[in-house]
Amino acid sequence: MSDSIIFPKKLKKGSHLRVIAPSRSLTTISIAGRAYALKKLQSYGFEVSFGKHVEENDDYNSSSIESRLEDIHEAFRDDSVDGILTAIGGYNSNQLLKYLDYELIRNNPKILCGFSDITVLSHAIFAKTGLVTYSGPHFSSWSMKKGFEYSEEYFKKALMYDKPYLIKSSQTWSDDPWYLDQENRVFIQNEGYWVLNEGKAKGRLIGAHVRCLSALQGTEFWPGFKDSLLFMEEDAETTPTIFDRLLQSFIHLPDFKNIQAIVIGRFQKESGMTKKIIGQIVDSKKELKNIPIVANANFGHTTPAITFPIGGEIILEAEQKIVKLEILKH
Repeated sequence: MSDSIIFPKKLKKGSHLRVIAPSRSLTTISIAGRAYALKKLQSYGFEVSFGKHVEENDDYNSSSIESRLEDIHEAFRDDSVDGILTAIGGYNSNQLLKYLDYELIRNNPKILCGFSDITVLSHAIFAKTGLVTYSGPHFSSWSMKKGFEYSEEYFKKALMYDKPYLIKSSQTWSDDPWYLDQENRVFIQNEGYWVLNEGKAKGRLIGAHVRCLSALQGTEFWPGFKDSLLFMEEDAETTPTIFDRLLQSFIHLPDFKNIQAIVIGRFQKESGMTKKIIGQIVDSKKELKNIPIVANANFGHTTPAITFPIGGEIILEAEQKIVKLEILKH
C-alpha cells in the first residue's frame, strides 16, 4: 500500500472525459444508448472522447490485454484528459494489473470512475500509487433515461465539488433491466438503511464489489484494511451463502482487525438476500459483534447509486433507525 494519498483534481464545465473499456467492450452498449449517454455528459459542458480500442470485441466481449493497456495508459498520459470513465463492467480487468505503468499513473493523477469489475482496477491503482479512485457510474450508466437523478447528484458531489457530503437514502430504487425498456420502469419504495450493529466509526473507505475485491487477497495489489470502513456490494449472481463465504474470507485476513465499520450496499432481488438473512449472517460471526454495520445503502448493482472515493475519508454514526454516513475527504 502506498504511503501517500493523492486526491485528483475535480471536474468542472469544460473538463475532458476519456471513455475506456478495460473490461467489456463499448460495443456491449447500443448505438442509441451511447448517443444518449454522450449527449447527457455533454449537457454538463464536458468534452468526451473515446479510447482508440474501445470498439474492439473478441469472443469474451472484450479486447486484448495490449489494447486495453494502451487505452488506459494513453488516458493518463494525455494532459488534456481530466477524468476517465469506464464503458461498462465485466469480468477480466484483473488481467491488466501486472502490466499497468503505475509510475505513469502516479505522476499523472486524474479521476477514474466505474464500478463492478472496475473495483479490481480501482483498488490496484490505489494500492500501488495512493491515487484515490471512484466507484460510480460507467459511461453506460448515463444512458438511463428515468431514475438516474439521484446518481447524477452524487456523481457531482463526489467528482465536481470538494466539500463533504452526506449519503442520504433515495426515495425509491429499481432492479429492472432498464436498458431493455427505458419507458416502462419499475420503482420500489426504499426502506432506508438497515442498522445491524449500532456504533460510530471514522476512517478510510475501502471496498465495493466483493468478489472483485476478494480476487486481490494475497497479491501486491491488495489495499489493506488499515483504519478502514469496508463497503461491500454484490450482484444477482451472489446468493446469501456465497456472500457469507466472501465475508468470512475477509474476517480470516490478519488485518481484518483494523476494520472500523462495514457498510453493505443494496442487493439485487434475484440474490435472495433479505434484511432477516443479512442480520443472521452478521449475528453468526463473533468478530463482528463490536463493529458498526449498516446495510441497504445506495450503491451496488441496483439503481440509483452514489459515487464514492476509494481511499477517501468517511464517518459512520448508526443508532437504531438513525444513520449518518458522510464522505469527509474525496
